[in-house]
Amino acid sequence: MVDQVCRECHRIVSGQTCPVCASSNLSDDWSGLVIIVDPQRSIIAEMIGVEVADKYALKVR
Repeated sequence: MVDQVCRECHRIVSGQTCPVCASSNLSDDWSGLVIIVDPQRSIIAEMIGVEVADKYALKVR
């Protein structure tokens, strides 16, 4: 199964809904991957607006 990305929060998900924002608006057309380990101390997490440690896509279509 191909991973999908939530169009709302850009989190990479494997189910039919995003467990972080509960959106079912998913896309399989995405690029770029960033893994946030410690969002409270991450400048990248701050820049992309992430508050939960996980895998995120940088661009979602």
